[in-house]
Amino acid sequence: MKKIALNVSFIFFVCILYGPTFSLAENIFAEKILEYFPQADVNKDGVLSDEEEAAVSRRAIQRYPKADVDGDGSLSDKEKEQLLKRVVALRKRMNDTSPPSGGFFGSGKSKSGRKPSFDNVKYGENERNVFDIWLADSETPTPLAVYIHGGGFKGGSKEKLKVEKIAALLDAGISVAAINYRFVTTDPLPTAHHDARRAIQFMRSKADEWNIDTNRVAAFGGSAGAQICMWLAYSDDMADATSDDPVEQESTRLLCVATAGGQTSAERDFYIDNILPLMGENVPIEVLVKSFNGENDPEEIRMKMWGADSLEEVDEATRKCSALRLISPDDPPIFMSYGMAPDAKKPSGDKDRLRGWLIHHVVFGTKLKEKADELGVEADLSYPGSGSKYPSDVAFFRDKLLEGN
Repeated sequence: MKKIALNVSFIFFVCILYGPTFSLAENIFAEKILEYFPQADVNKDGVLSDEEEAAVSRRAIQRYPKADVDGDGSLSDKEKEQLLKRVVALRKRMNDTSPPSGGFFGSGKSKSGRKPSFDNVKYGENERNVFDIWLADSETPTPLAVYIHGGGFKGGSKEKLKVEKIAALLDAGISVAAINYRFVTTDPLPTAHHDARRAIQFMRSKADEWNIDTNRVAAFGGSAGAQICMWLAYSDDMADATSDDPVEQESTRLLCVATAGGQTSAERDFYIDNILPLMGENVPIEVLVKSFNGENDPEEIRMKMWGADSLEEVDEATRKCSALRLISPDDPPIFMSYGMAPDAKKPSGDKDRLRGWLIHHVVFGTKLKEKADELGVEADLSYPGSGSKYPSDVAFFRDKLLEGN
């Protein structure tokens, strides 16, 4: 692709917003990136090179895996067109055309983002035990949706919650919170799960002050955050009525839960039976293993991550944190979304891309839906071409959390 200048005509702007039959050429895609995301121009020469455009496409797929409709690991002109239309529409709705403060499509908060009602509220003693909360304007108690970030239990933060999602939930009358939790690099699993439990209980303890309906609390998140969400949703109530700590006396149960790219099992056998076959021939199992705190041996890594002295202890711990093991007939509805169809082709490219595709594969969702259907638990599974009931987690929450629906 030739380098192109930054100028974008008014005619093109009208076409991208209102012309349903308009097809983007490569240079038009580059122009629109430069208009909305000038940080993509790494060398600051005012044009977008092939390498810069390719890097942007990779980041777009990582952040919005559904944009890669055919699951081939790259964006076609049609997929680029559809993704850009979504971004432009979101920016227009938010009345903000300034570039985001981080990452492609933003990883920080835009200027149009609503400030939290309370930020960095401490729910525990560790510096990571904090959350932000946005309270919906209402004379009656509001439902609450709690965001739990992903990052492989090693990274991520509450700031990953998109301003557009905050706005959509608040506009619907749903209060929103986003939590941090301790990382596995310093505190083994399931510390992160227990932190999230404590955060939910703490928010419930503030229900009167914050005008929250404790019977309408939900959680949502992706990847590691999705795992925690499902653990909360499918575990029995962990309230301790005998505790001297009033926070621990609060319920941990959720009315519903929404996940993205969630691993519904942490068990070794699940990966052997369902994930390894997706790798195909001549792909080493090491593709699923990443170094952890200087350790490279897969078995040692598992024991360190779970704070265990033996693989038997690891197996026991992972069973207690796996949605497929925990789910029971009295559990709440779930909305699951994944970025690829069950028959999607394995992506080409580097090891990290393949690993990301495998550990967020829709097979996690199909297996949980099969189990949920058997138990009579409502489970909506969304992936490209699935025809799911809900177009988004926000739509799901509107249906489940708002009274009268």
